[in-house]
Amino acid sequence: MGRVEGKVAIVTGAAQGIGRATVELLAREGAKVSITDIKDAEGEQVAKGIRDAGGDALFVHHDVTDESAWEAAVEATINRFGRVDIVVNNAGIAKSCPPDEQTYEDWRKLMSINLDGVYLGTKHAILAMKRNDPRPGGSIINLSSILGLVGDPLLGVYNASKGGVRLYTKSVALYCAKEKLNIRVNSVHPGYIWTPLVDTLVSEDGEADEGRKALDALHPIGHVGEPNDIAYGILYLASDESKFVTGSELVIDGGYTAQ
Repeated sequence: MGRVEGKVAIVTGAAQGIGRATVELLAREGAKVSITDIKDAEGEQVAKGIRDAGGDALFVHHDVTDESAWEAAVEATINRFGRVDIVVNNAGIAKSCPPDEQTYEDWRKLMSINLDGVYLGTKHAILAMKRNDPRPGGSIINLSSILGLVGDPLLGVYNASKGGVRLYTKSVALYCAKEKLNIRVNSVHPGYIWTPLVDTLVSEDGEADEGRKALDALHPIGHVGEPNDIAYGILYLASDESKFVTGSELVIDGGYTAQ
């Protein structure tokens, strides 16, 4: 217990799935947390659950594609908790579609959340972490994917967005290191994790149970992951245990990319 004791975290898309597991784990390990999402009822419920368990949590309605919303979320966090030490850019969407049937509107929507949202979150995390007193610094964790490393024939836009997250993360990590900002920036690459997003994705193509079995078979370990499998990796990157880790890719995928 206490691996992030005294730290303050912002986690986007934290009303469900990996984001929820992450914010709940960070709170259990001593962090004060801002839960941000566009799902107000679910986000408030997560915050209440953390407070009821003895933690300190704030819910902020937050569209990650809106820069003014990022400014408001950061200010709300600093006003409540005094600083920002950890930002987890987790919010994301996916849609399966052949490239010759993909609409430009679909492309822009997915990019605005998956890539623009990470850019904005990273920018405003740096600005907030530079304000930390007495010692500036922090950890930025960007959720990419195994599909930021390998391709999928029906998820080209998702591939593009998550590949962008991967390389943008490395660029910003180098900038922060060279400027001696004491800010580490890393990406996390989950395999298929059973979340509402993945459930919706496989249900688009038929029966959810059959879809899950097919996804299980893709992973050498024999099954898809659970949100906590990713949350524990994020906890490591958020904590001082990873003080020598920046610009790295943490792949948590049940062997998917080892094949």
